[in-house]
Amino acid sequence: MSFNMIERSTIPLSKEDFASDQMVKWCPGCGSHAILASVENVFPKIGYKRENFCVVSGIGCASRFPYYMNTFGFHGIHGRATPLATGIRVSNRQLSVWITAGDGDLMAIGGNHFIHTIRRNVDLNILLFNNQIYGLTKGQYSPTTPFGQVTKTSPYGTIENPFAVGKLVLAAQGSFFARALDNNPKLMVDVMFEAAKHDGTSVIEILQNCIIFNDGAHKTIADRTTAQDKQLILKHGEPMIFGKDRNKGIKLGNKGLEVVTIGENGISEKDILVHDMTQKDSGIHNMLVDMQLPNYPVAFGVIRSVPSPTYDELLENQIIVSKEKSTIQCVDDLLNSGDTWEI
Repeated sequence: MSFNMIERSTIPLSKEDFASDQMVKWCPGCGSHAILASVENVFPKIGYKRENFCVVSGIGCASRFPYYMNTFGFHGIHGRATPLATGIRVSNRQLSVWITAGDGDLMAIGGNHFIHTIRRNVDLNILLFNNQIYGLTKGQYSPTTPFGQVTKTSPYGTIENPFAVGKLVLAAQGSFFARALDNNPKLMVDVMFEAAKHDGTSVIEILQNCIIFNDGAHKTIADRTTAQDKQLILKHGEPMIFGKDRNKGIKLGNKGLEVVTIGENGISEKDILVHDMTQKDSGIHNMLVDMQLPNYPVAFGVIRSVPSPTYDELLENQIIVSKEKSTIQCVDDLLNSGDTWEI
């Protein structure tokens, strides 16, 4: 497993060890600050040496991330973070590679790269900052902007159906998908750590607030006063219970998932669905990522984490086998192989 393959630090590291000396230039109140703090907190917990981490980005507000981490980093071009990260990971499997990108960067210009990276199951960790807007370029609608929303480029409301990140990841045969909120740093750290342990492409959708161009995009979900009734925090092997009084649950009915109240209509905790993030069939996972207010709570935590061969591991094994079987062991062998002529 790559989690155990990568060289670990022999001395304890702290959050401060991963903070760079660069001034953080995101807007005050931007959700990216909380994401940065969570990454700085989880990297010491993962335990690798600083030189075994690499942060890769494309273009957008999230693309500044590599400058703010005291690790290796690569600032790429728009939409190309995933192929760049693929090359980095395939060429050096001692690197834990993390991608930071917004919904526009990953799912618009980078959409094709995004789905094929997931399909290939390259051992990468993708942090998708979903603020449902283009922030750096000042408020155009993005692939995740809700239908009908008025933006700089949709003055009469968008007429496009938005991508559902989780459904897209699962449709691309994703082996790991998690969801978190920028105002819940503990959950972010927890799911990032699980992503680090996972062999393959891990995608974490972080619902992030853009305080300037889309303030309050996730307000209904993120409001701390009602969060317990509107969020379902999933834990592997535990029943899907939520609510301020911990009396609401998710039950699998004849027509899909149902919200039920424990203690009413004969419902007990035994009737509540137990979360299995390792279930290979993605049916329940698809239902979970599709849950939306007001009929359902929104699911957070690790929704899917399924063991699957990784592209980089298979490629390395293929190279080893090919070398063992090859009759060409040096340049002379190559030059004298095939059809040759003496002049």
